[in-house]
Amino acid sequence: MDQQLISQLGPLAQLVGTWEGTTGNDVAPSQTRGVEISNFRERMIFQPFGPVNNHEQILFGLKYSTTAWRMGEVNPFHEDMGYWLWDKQDSQVMKCFVIPRGISLIAGGTVQADAKSFKIQAKDGSNTYGICHNLFLEKEFKIVGFELKIEFLDSKTLTYEQDTLLKMKSQKDIFHHKDKNTLKLVSD
Repeated sequence: MDQQLISQLGPLAQLVGTWEGTTGNDVAPSQTRGVEISNFRERMIFQPFGPVNNHEQILFGLKYSTTAWRMGEVNPFHEDMGYWLWDKQDSQVMKCFVIPRGISLIAGGTVQADAKSFKIQAKDGSNTYGICHNLFLEKEFKIVGFELKIEFLDSKTLTYEQDTLLKMKSQKDIFHHKDKNTLKLVSD
């Protein structure tokens, strides 16, 4: 592994490698627009790259993919892929990703380079850290907010909590689609 490249990743350096977790919990809308709670296992893979030069801005990052399976099932119920980026000059962490349901999102936040935990967010209508989805989701399950908190418990264990705020056509209150898991580093 290129240690010089990893040293440029700020707080993202801790993510490099393959992570797996089997204690996932997903609170999501059911087929009837009620609540469905599922336990899941998942795998996340993070590969470093960089630099990316945007004129004066210099970014380093991770290509990543996430796959999640409900316990006992062979086919994944969730996948996403994209990039995590570190902007050292502005102390910004960004997650730019797509979900094959017709969703793309850029979440970000201010994070110190040596942080052992951090939070990133996206909001509907934001020109910087925002959300875009297909016509069906816009009408039925509009994402109006996204928040992700990550904490590194040690060099080989991380935990996360994610809250995707949904405005569902049939409900007046915002639905909090929540996911959380604890993952272990299985290879670096």
